[in-house]
Order: sequence, then structure tokens, then C-alpha cells
Amino acid sequence: MERTISTVAGLAKLASCCPALQRATSSCFQRFCTTTTPTYGRTSVYVKEALKILDFDPQIEKAILNPDREVKVNLVIPMDNGEVNMYDAYRVQHNNVLGPFKGGIIFHPAVNLENMRSLASLNTWKFALLNVQFGGSKGGVAVDPRTLTDREMEKLTRKYVQALQEVIGPRTDIPAPDINTSERHMAWIFDQYSKLRGFAPAAVTGKPQWLHGIVGRDSAGGRGAAYAAREFMTRTLRRKVAGSTFLIQGFGKLGSWTAQILQQEMGAKIVGVSCSETAVWNEDGLDIAALRNHVAQGGLLKDFPGGTGVLNDDTFLDLPADVLIPCAVDGTINHGNVERCLHFKAIVEAANSALTPEADTVLRQHGIPVLPDIFANGGAVIVSFFEWVQNNQNLQWEEDEVKRELDRYLTDAYDALLREQQQYGNSLSLRTAGYLVALKRLQRAELVRGHS
Repeated sequence: MERTISTVAGLAKLASCCPALQRATSSCFQRFCTTTTPTYGRTSVYVKEALKILDFDPQIEKAILNPDREVKVNLVIPMDNGEVNMYDAYRVQHNNVLGPFKGGIIFHPAVNLENMRSLASLNTWKFALLNVQFGGSKGGVAVDPRTLTDREMEKLTRKYVQALQEVIGPRTDIPAPDINTSERHMAWIFDQYSKLRGFAPAAVTGKPQWLHGIVGRDSAGGRGAAYAAREFMTRTLRRKVAGSTFLIQGFGKLGSWTAQILQQEMGAKIVGVSCSETAVWNEDGLDIAALRNHVAQGGLLKDFPGGTGVLNDDTFLDLPADVLIPCAVDGTINHGNVERCLHFKAIVEAANSALTPEADTVLRQHGIPVLPDIFANGGAVIVSFFEWVQNNQNLQWEEDEVKRELDRYLTDAYDALLREQQQYGNSLSLRTAGYLVALKRLQRAELVRGHS
């Protein structure tokens, strides 16, 4: 069953996750799903701010803001106990003027059309700013994966592909892992799509490295955030990363890799780290490699012998550091705690929607520079694009090439951010500049391609 519905799309969140943060990620997505209007309003604030500056053709504005297609299907799955269950599944394709649709698949009981619509639009803006030739999409199944056996999970994943095979594919819409889905699910998708449509490794990204995946994808989000922080600090703040002190809020895949790369490759001093359960502090700097190993062995941050355990509540933000990097869930910096952040010299919004618009406004008023999520969270989607390119080329990229090209894409995107900011005066925030770049690129493509 397919329904095409016009609506203004919005922005949402996509939290980083790892074993230590999966519960927080899932609950945060639940919170997003039950507060869709406020979350949608967050994006509207930023998009409308940019649109006020631009002289947009109303018809082009409609084409850019409204989803191209929204699909809902019912997936009927025979369960291991002999019962038959039915699950609602969705795929929203926002805008493909720059290239085929691209977006993750979420398995969560709170998945619905409205939040898929919001998350799809986020991808559109991000791809446009980063000059990645994709359009935004997002999909999911309304299911609690904890209630499924492995066999039932595989059946559900394959049924999703079977039901949506007409609207996904390597030149149409390329899925990727997201909340409660992993490289295992992507391997099933690759296999099922290939059975239905012929061998097609480029039909999905996020696959295991040894099954047409790409080296470096696991660290891509953190590496991208570290590269983004480097550009921000050296070119806007005129500060060196080496020797600067950082607080990392969230120590999942995104936060742990960000911290490790900043420390080991750029000489940063990571003085504090928090996660959903606890936090640790060392004014002389934490050994991030040792801390990651400690957590991987099941240890809590507060018990790490190379630091002092501290509370992981809002008082964590009072700890002295030059830069705060929120790497956890959306809304962690909000009207209730933003005043605690005024001592930082800058904030790098590595996690999607980590700052609420209210918090962003306060930081602007106090002159605290913010590197927005639309740029700082771009590493994973860029490397996902590389995997797709690699599959189409039918060859394997080397790790050095992946790192080099990721660096180039982010450096070029920051060039575009700075040009846009300078065009309108340095009082323009980097966030607004990012949306201006994205909207202009989409407008240009819409005008050139026409509306036949």
C-alpha cells in the first residue's frame, strides 16, 4: 500500500549508540517519537531562519520542503510459535534532486510516518551541505526487536525488502543501519535484494567489511567529528587542537572514537567523559585508549583507575574545559542547563540535535561559537557514500584513501560554510550558514532540472 502525502518536512535526531548507550539511545528515540511536533519545530526554526534570508521561488520552496514519496506497508510474519503477526513499516523519501535517496532503517515500537518524515528531511539538508550526491530518506518498522528471535528478525528484515523492492535499490534509495539495526541486518538486505533483483552490493551500505563493506566505517562518525572540530578550531577560533582541553558528553561509538582521534592523532587533552550511567574526570587528561578498553571489558567510567569518578548529571557541564562536544542524545543541552555551558570557549555539536533551539539562542547571545550538527555529524554519511561508490566501482578502497577523502569532503564543506558566513557577515551563525548552503544547492538543482 502506498500513500503520497504533502507536508513540510523537518529535522530530528539520530543518536550515537554502543553497548553502554543503547538503552539511552532507544529511550531518546522514544522521546522524539512522542514529541514529534516540538522536534519538527526545531528544524523549522533553523530552516525558516535561513529562508528569511533567501529570495526563494515559492514553488521551489514547496518542492524542497515537501517529501517526494511516503510509503506504508504491512508486513505479515509467521512467528516461531506458530502465530502470525503484522507490523507497520515505512519508507519516506524526501528529495532526490541531487541523487538517489539514502537513509537508515530503524526497528523500534515508536516508529511512525511522522518521525520518519522528519528524519528523512535531516538527511537532505546534511547531504546538500556536505556535497554528498544523495537525497534524504528514512525507513523503519514499528517493532520492539527484543520480542523477536534471530530467525524472526531475519524474516522481518527480508520481508521489508520484499515489500519495498520497487522503491529501494542502488540507483533509487539505499538503506543503511540505524537504531536497533546493524551490519547483520544490512547483510540480509543485500542478500534478499540480490535474490529479487540480481547481484547488487550497492543496494545497501553498512555491510560487514568482508561482505562488500568499507574499512573505517565503524570510526567514521567520530573521525568526522574530530576533523570537523579541527577545522572549526584552527580556522574560526584560531586555536590549536593540540593542548586544548575537551569534555566529551557521551562515550558510545561516536564519543569514544571522537575522543580517541582527537587525543591520539591531534594531541588534544580529554579531561572529562560522561555516558548515560556515570562519568570520569582527570585534569591532566584521560588515557582514552585505556578508557575504551576498560569500558569494553564491562567497567564503568567512574571506576576507571586513570581518573576520578564524577556525577553524570548537569554538574558535569561545570567542569573546566575549552571545548564541549555533546556526542550522546538529542536535547542534552537545553534551556535547563545551557547557563552551565557559558564558560566553554566553543561547542561542537557532534550528536544530531544535541542543542535545542532555546539553548542555541542563549549561546549565540553570549557569543559562544557553536559548530552545528549538520556539519559536525557528517562523517558517517560521507563514508557511507564512499561504500556505495566502492560497490559501484567493484573494488575495495584502502583505509588511507577513506581517511583522506573524508578529510577532503569535510574541509571543502567547511570552506563553503565560511564563504557563506562571510557573504552575510560574520554575525551569521555557522548553523544558519549551513542551512543556507544546503538550501541554495537544492534550489539550484531544482531550477536546472526543471519540473516536467
